[in-house]
Amino acid sequence: MEEATELFAERGFAATSLGDIAEAAGLTRPAIYHYVANKDELLARLVHEKTEEPAILLRLINERTDLGPTEKLRTMATEIARGQVHSPARFRLLVRSEAELPEQLSEVYQQSRRNVLQEFVRVIDGGIASGVFRPVDPRIAALGVIGMLNWIAWWHHPSAPDGDRVIEQLADMAVQSVLHEKDGTHYDSGPSRAIAALRHNLDYLERQFGGGSKG
Repeated sequence: MEEATELFAERGFAATSLGDIAEAAGLTRPAIYHYVANKDELLARLVHEKTEEPAILLRLINERTDLGPTEKLRTMATEIARGQVHSPARFRLLVRSEAELPEQLSEVYQQSRRNVLQEFVRVIDGGIASGVFRPVDPRIAALGVIGMLNWIAWWHHPSAPDGDRVIEQLADMAVQSVLHEKDGTHYDSGPSRAIAALRHNLDYLERQFGGGSKG
């Protein structure tokens, strides 16, 4: 499965043969038939695993009654980020092979993407209704969070030692992107927003440098 993932992601589905996968896995072509009938079966397994399972996981998190909107969003973002940090090639293969998917698999893929989006919209909408999140457009906010998390697959390598830090920071960024300002002051647009952003950045720099520079 891992070798097929890497080859599909690198070459695309059409340009990869079952013989290529067998060679990469250290198997003979007859031996690989012991595990799968053809490369379509491998792709189907990968599509179902990478698209359906996250949507189900997000729904289960959303249905938890012991978590508020902030905790739900952080947990959901953490799970998506974890998948992208540890198995980026599986997401890249879906993007690369999207146009080549058989009709039935394509529908599974598209429906699962819609389900993932729906769960993020649902939690953000709930946070807005409860006054925890700012009154943003839930769909736009959800697409922004999903895009940020999915992009991990293109820039982070699974062998990098900072995987946990990446997951934690991006999950926090997902929450902060919709969370109300801590002081309860909200700015719609214009100079007030710019000034507020500058103050936030200055506070951050002061914390980083211990409250001031040393001559």
